[in-house]
Parts: sequence; C-alpha cells; structure tokens
Amino acid sequence: MQKQNLMEGFSNVLEVWYLSKNRDLPWRKVRDPYAVWLSEIILQQTRVAQGISYYERFLEAFPTVFDLAKASEEQVLKLWQGLGYYSRARNLHFSARFIASELKGVFPSTYKDLLALKGVGDYTASAIASISFGAPTAVVDGNVYRVLSRYFGIDTPINSSKGVKDFKALAQQVMGISNPGQHNQAIMDFGALQCKPQRPLCSSCPLQSSCVAFGKKLTAVLPVKEKKIKVRKRYFNFIVLQTSDQKTLVEQRTGKGIWENLYQFPLIEASETLEVQELIEHQAYLDLVPDPSATLRLFNPKEWVHKLSHQHLYVQFWLVRTEHFKHQLISIDALDALPVPRLIHKFLEIHDFQ
Repeated sequence: MQKQNLMEGFSNVLEVWYLSKNRDLPWRKVRDPYAVWLSEIILQQTRVAQGISYYERFLEAFPTVFDLAKASEEQVLKLWQGLGYYSRARNLHFSARFIASELKGVFPSTYKDLLALKGVGDYTASAIASISFGAPTAVVDGNVYRVLSRYFGIDTPINSSKGVKDFKALAQQVMGISNPGQHNQAIMDFGALQCKPQRPLCSSCPLQSSCVAFGKKLTAVLPVKEKKIKVRKRYFNFIVLQTSDQKTLVEQRTGKGIWENLYQFPLIEASETLEVQELIEHQAYLDLVPDPSATLRLFNPKEWVHKLSHQHLYVQFWLVRTEHFKHQLISIDALDALPVPRLIHKFLEIHDFQ
C-alpha cells in the first residue's frame, strides 16, 4: 500500500512540476511523428543544447520524410557532421526510405511497428508512440533511471538485464495514463533539471519528503551501474598530404567500424604512439609517400585524445609536402563538401593549408 501511494503521488507531483518548469524545446511544439522521430534519433547520444541546431537544420533541409528519403547518404552524413555515432544518421536515412517507399509516407503509429524501424529501440519507440499517438508506453533513459532509482531507493544496476527489465516495468506502473506523452517528457525533464546526476536540487524538490534516497542519504550512490567493460586504446596517425597546386588525398572508410562511409586522410594505425623516425620507416608510410624528398612534420606535438564508448583514440596529424604522388588527388577546397569524422572536421577548422 505504501508503495502504491508513493507511485500515485509521484506521477501527480511530476506533472504539476512540469507545467511550470518544462524546457521550451522546438520538437515539443509539434506532434508530427516525423519531427518527433527526428528529434529522438538526434538526442539518442547528444546533449539537448547541441541537438537543437541539428534538429532545425535537418527539418529545414528535409521538411518531410519524402525529402529525407530522396537525399543521398553523403548529404545526410554531411548535415550530421559533428554529432558523432554516425550509424544513427545511416539508420535514419534507411528508415526514411523504408517509410517513403514501403509505407507510402505513413508513419508507424504503434510501439510494435515503430520498434521495427532500423535504429529505433525501446526508448525511441515509446517516446514517439506516447508523444505523437498518445499511447501509454513509458520511456526509460538515463534521466528516468536516475529519478526512479533515487525516489524508490532501488539499487539494482541500471545496466544489468534485471535492471533494464525492472525499471521498464516500474516506469510503466508510475505512468499517468491521462497524458502519456506529457508524463514521459515530465519525468525526463525532472531528471535533467531537478534530479541531476551531480548536485541534485534536493532542497527545492517537490518529491523530497517521500524520496527514499534523500531520506537515507543515498542520492550520491544511486543509481548503481555495473562496472564498465575495458576501454580499448588505439593510436591513429593521419597523413595529410599537400602539393604545391593545393591538392591532397582522402579515402572513404568502409566496413562496419567507426565512421563508416565517412572520409578521412590516409590512416596508419599503430600499437603505440609513433615518433617521426618510426613513421618514416613504417611500410605503410613508404607505400603512401614514395618520394624521398617529401617534407614531414607533426601538426600536433601533443596527441589529441578522442573518447568513444568502448575505445579511446590517440591521434596525431602528420603534414607531408610532396610533388610526386601516384594516387588520385582532390582539391583541398573540395574537402568542405565531404562528410568527415568530428576529429577531421576539428583539424580542418584550425589547419590552414598554405
């Protein structure tokens, strides 16, 4: 009975809080499933503040699912540039083509059908179903895990199989059925603005009196996560070629690894950080730059460290000037039109090809 009372009070307080504290976000002004889907895919692994401008640019470039479907993958990847986790963009494009051609532009309206779209998981399907179609499907993201774990005092690891199952069930139990979309947005905003990961605003929290974590001083330890998997270290050496007539060499990544189908400078991966002598003696470098008169210098004496979820990249950019080259080059000016990884984009922003 006590838990049931907690649940009822929890939902009511959340929705009252949301009416005065909710964030003014552009995708909340619409119920169009295409726009909601677009926003949710962008926000899967992106901060809201960064995602807003991308959302607006995508809607301007592709106002309907048909427009997105007609675009080339290269156009989509270029517009996505800087957001990272590019598989989201490829899945977005694939699903747009599926909806446009197979479903005649009619967006799936049920949780089950939404889940069948490539790149759409439980959270995204629940969000679209509830916000656009009023379905009582609860969302569970990092904010929701944190709020539920603290409020109900649950220490089951949120990234365990049991945690995923139990928290989804609990989120469904506490959901207000009168306006599921608003409830979902309320609990996510509450986690982002009130029940924050660090320094939650407990002193002004409307749920303070019944929050288990606050009462037992557990806010700093909840939610619980299982130990992360070991992070792999990789050492990347990008070879940035330049000729006197302002040309360079790029290659398109293939396979299913990071940055699939994006463009980059020729890459030599090593087992550790390379010094200049080690690089010029590396067979891959000799194959790429057969010119003994080529000049070589390191652009960034301190490695750039690029952190991905399961790997850390230690990156060096090597600048090579040469006039003798056997590969097909492109104009340096043409780089601006190519979709590139965030690392390459950052380099191009600060390096002046002169």
